[in-house]
Amino acid sequence: MSKQTFIRGTIILIIAGFITRTLGFVNRIILARIMGEEGVGLYMMAFPTFLLAITLTQIGLPVAISKFIAEADAENDSAKIKRILVVSLVVTTGLSIIISIILMLFSPLMAEHLLGDRRTFYPLIVILPVLPIIAFSSVLRGYFQGKQDMRPGAYAQVIEQVVRITFIYICIKSLAPFGIEYAAMGAMLSAVLGELASLFYVWHVFQKQKPFQIRENFLSVLSKSKQTLKELMHVALPTTGSRLIGSVTLFLEPILISQSFIYIGLGATEAAKQYGIFSGYVIPLLMLPSFITYSLSVSLVPAISEALVKKQYALVEYRLQQSLRICLVTGGLAVTCIYIYARPILQIMYGNDASTELLQLMAPFFLLYYFQGPLQAALQAMDLAKAGMYNTLVGSVLKSIFIVIMATQTDMQIYGVALAYCFGVILITFLHLATVFKNIPFTLKPLEYITSLIIMLLSGFFGNWLYKQLAISPLVLKLVICLGLVSAFYGLLLFITGLVPKKEWGRFAGFRKHL
Repeated sequence: MSKQTFIRGTIILIIAGFITRTLGFVNRIILARIMGEEGVGLYMMAFPTFLLAITLTQIGLPVAISKFIAEADAENDSAKIKRILVVSLVVTTGLSIIISIILMLFSPLMAEHLLGDRRTFYPLIVILPVLPIIAFSSVLRGYFQGKQDMRPGAYAQVIEQVVRITFIYICIKSLAPFGIEYAAMGAMLSAVLGELASLFYVWHVFQKQKPFQIRENFLSVLSKSKQTLKELMHVALPTTGSRLIGSVTLFLEPILISQSFIYIGLGATEAAKQYGIFSGYVIPLLMLPSFITYSLSVSLVPAISEALVKKQYALVEYRLQQSLRICLVTGGLAVTCIYIYARPILQIMYGNDASTELLQLMAPFFLLYYFQGPLQAALQAMDLAKAGMYNTLVGSVLKSIFIVIMATQTDMQIYGVALAYCFGVILITFLHLATVFKNIPFTLKPLEYITSLIIMLLSGFFGNWLYKQLAISPLVLKLVICLGLVSAFYGLLLFITGLVPKKEWGRFAGFRKHL
């Protein structure tokens, strides 16, 4: 098995994440063009159930698997690695079967009474076969991440999206003559086929390497795995708790916001419009760079776990410093570009720049959001997943309270919601950071952050000047040129100031031959 360094593994995941995000965008365009607003609406009404079912099926095990396999691998304990896989497969497969049965029994009730449209029953039913597939696949991906081989998981992401896009047109067109609900079912079916192709790939890679036979002495290994199960659940359950808190918060947000707006006299139509601008235009743009922080998080769990087992505490701090520096550098560029080019970006993507001021208000605060993933990954690697869950809970509850307080101010409305959201981002990030400070020797480097802020300001002034000077049409070409030149200017300042050390530039430059 080819084990990558932390940086190389992260870059592999970043590239895969970028490709996956791009293909996902293509997928949404195809959905919109073929199915129209009504069909997309039926599909999207069922999709949160799909995500919730996956969360409950996995119960945070991929993170736990990654952590404990990295530790066992550092100690050359192949027997423990097998116990981890056996227990994880039994737990996730059992949960997927239970949740599938519950979903099968309650889908008619959910469709008619909770989702408010009985036609959503059809895409809900298609979720059933995908749950065991995702359960098995997530265990194998966690195994490869724990071995610090990020390529199988990265390639599987891309394969899943390619297969989904390939079959989405075929599935929808084949089922659309039977009704729009069947077209929505076809869209969900393409997701099932994508997940199945992804599973076949990771299983093929696992079988090709043949580290051991899972079926051999399966029951005997399982009977000796009580302690392994306890260790896995110690990390997995709080990780699931954090994700569930996020899911519940997302569920409550539109309710709290719309009711707050109605309370101050806004009509339901205006309330929906303001929330649509916030959640449909602004938040997706601010979340766009998060695939980089997700990639860092996946690589960081096994890297820190291995270092802790080997008692390499200086390496733990170094890996975390590396991660935060990458978040600072990439997030800084993203925030700068979003802030100075908010209006043309919104015009090109949505044909509407009404949310420009809202986007510019939130963009600087979201630099802190990009630190949350690596900080939480570090807590999970250090057996502090429960503390991370409490941090998320406190931040989410206080954010929800502030949403109600701020949104009911007649002179603030959606801007109050934005400020409350930013407050939640700041609070959770600093709570994670405080927990890290409390448990490991870790020192922030103020000069790096001051330097980064200066680079962001200089790049912002340059980008703003450049946009005014260039008289190019169409707008999309002008924006692409400006983004490219600002990124180059930003990179030059990074190199001159040494914010990214030369040895790390060398790793990026030499990465091509190892891919």
